[in-house]
Amino acid sequence: HGFASRLVTTISLILFALVIIGVIFAPALVRIYAPEFSTVGFETEKEIAIAFTRYCLPQIFFLGLFTMLGQVANARGSFAPLMWAPIANNLVVIAVFTGMLIAEHSLALGTITDLQVQILGWGTTLGVVVQALILIPVVKRSGIHIRPMFGVQGLGKSFGLAGWTLVYVLISQLGYLVTVNVATSAAVRSAQAGITTGVGFTPFTSAYYIMLLPYSIVTISIVTALLPHLSKLAIEKKTEEVRLQLIRAIRMVGVVTVPSAVALLFFGPLMTESLYLGIPLADARYIGFVLAALSFGLVAFSINLILIRGFNAFEDTKTQVGSILIINAISVGLSYLFLAILKSNWVTVGLGIAFSISYIIGLFITISLLKKHIGSLQVREFAGQHMRLFIAAVLGMLPFFAISYFLDWSYSEAPLALRALRLALLLAGSGTTYLYMAKVLKVSEIAGLKGFATSVLRRGRKK
Repeated sequence: HGFASRLVTTISLILFALVIIGVIFAPALVRIYAPEFSTVGFETEKEIAIAFTRYCLPQIFFLGLFTMLGQVANARGSFAPLMWAPIANNLVVIAVFTGMLIAEHSLALGTITDLQVQILGWGTTLGVVVQALILIPVVKRSGIHIRPMFGVQGLGKSFGLAGWTLVYVLISQLGYLVTVNVATSAAVRSAQAGITTGVGFTPFTSAYYIMLLPYSIVTISIVTALLPHLSKLAIEKKTEEVRLQLIRAIRMVGVVTVPSAVALLFFGPLMTESLYLGIPLADARYIGFVLAALSFGLVAFSINLILIRGFNAFEDTKTQVGSILIINAISVGLSYLFLAILKSNWVTVGLGIAFSISYIIGLFITISLLKKHIGSLQVREFAGQHMRLFIAAVLGMLPFFAISYFLDWSYSEAPLALRALRLALLLAGSGTTYLYMAKVLKVSEIAGLKGFATSVLRRGRKK
């Protein structure tokens, strides 16, 4: 109780201080992330960006609290709340944005009021607050009573691990900074050239969030429940069993991420045309192009997360810094390259390609670094299965993609309901065919995915 209380109290104070500093220096942060907003003619964009920065920065504190409470719950064998708490966050945000759309059918940069900016900013922050506070009774029920307790006794090892984790996060944020910078620069250049369709950071984040869906639902859920078992195996020096569990998790997650990547590639524009209602179709299609570019990196991105949990099982937060450093170096280099060689309206798509390439290369770096803990981990131990999944996905989805292409479903001015119906038919048909083809190709994990996830969750509850 004392250790958890001191850890949560100390980290909370640090996060609170960071939020205060960030709110005070919000204008400087906007200048760093979006320097071209200081260009003449973009004063409104700059002011709104500063306002949203101030309203959304408190999320840092509550996301940190959510993470700490979630790890305490995990350590006590309670995994489910950590998985579904973000759903409550989404419901709150959906309610806020729905209310805004009902009250004001069209929001534009030049017409949005200060009150509307506050509602949107504080509304998204409220979602994160709810997500964090939900875990408080969960932790209490697990038998841990956390209360304010000052002092750092016994936190030395935790701070050592957290220090390298902070370096990891800072490197990731530098990569994110470049992505925002490049996307914003492309948007400003496009606006100056009279191009207003799709470009900028918003299409990238919109596509990125869709790409994260299979990753979040399957990869994070399984890995979250798997980590305590991996840590136990690592403590018991059962490194071969750790290796086998990681490979098994990679193969299981691939059952969902591989076909998801193919679906995002084939049906990206149709997905975004159906999902992003209320924006021009041209903008929605552009998001689909970015989504297709991101799809190439989905599988490697998911595998990398699983392997990072392998480092965490051995309490090694230092070595993984090398992996994220190389990944971000590649992404940064490619981002600036695409900014230099691509037309401004295609730079955001280039950012998606940069993301994918960096994680594909980074995957091999992470595998190489993890060998110090688990010995040889060969790509061929899951590559063959992933290739069969890819073939099954292509064979299952290509006919439906051909139908949508020849019928111009992805570029029609059809009503939203019809577009959504077409998308549902395509996904249902291609998904069913994929499952059939995967069974024909003898991918055993198709039948074992549900059982694997259930066994992991059951094992965690017993600890």
